[in-house]
Amino acid sequence: MQRSGSAGAKRIFRRELTTALRSRSAWTAMLMFSLTAIAALSFALRGAPPEPQVAAGLLWVVLFFSAEAGVGRAFYEEAASGTLLALRIYAAAQAVFFGKFFYALFMLAALAAFDVALFQIFLGFSLADAFAMLLFFLVVFLGVWGLAAAGVIISALTVGAGAKSGLFSVLLLPVVLPVFLPALNLTGELFTQRLPSFSLLGAMALYDLILTLGASWLFDFVWQEV
Repeated sequence: MQRSGSAGAKRIFRRELTTALRSRSAWTAMLMFSLTAIAALSFALRGAPPEPQVAAGLLWVVLFFSAEAGVGRAFYEEAASGTLLALRIYAAAQAVFFGKFFYALFMLAALAAFDVALFQIFLGFSLADAFAMLLFFLVVFLGVWGLAAAGVIISALTVGAGAKSGLFSVLLLPVVLPVFLPALNLTGELFTQRLPSFSLLGAMALYDLILTLGASWLFDFVWQEV
């Protein structure tokens, strides 16, 4: 991004953060879904820790649907208040995309930390050592990076479809599958005390980068039609 674009992205990010602190609707939806889902899983399992691969799957399913509740609302405030046109006039497309993207990434990283803490409390899981913990958080970060990039562009594509439409979910899953599936596999390996595949980590990082760059390029065209 150019300097002006970077400054615009920072303003969009601060605006998103200020709006979130004022309304808290997206954060409340995400955190309550996570708490309800993980508590229900704990009761269903009667406090017994699930198998490592099952635990990995449960963690990423909760993260995916919690993220959907938050990132799917990326343009909700503007659509509800009728300010999309003003934002399109006064902010460059790239500034809007990267501002929304970095806010979504921040929001999903906080959500992931919350979900991991809940998993530790309600279901319990252990990692071999500090290096495994570092790798685990790297996997989680790469996973939410993909969710953030895909979520912002798909939210822009579906903003006119209505808040009750299931189109966002239908479009999001296939786009994030190349990140979602390796994240499931790597998390399961870490939960079983095995060293994960570094080639999969590299593939996740590469796909995230390509997805972010592709979404930013596509956003220039999508933003004019919103």
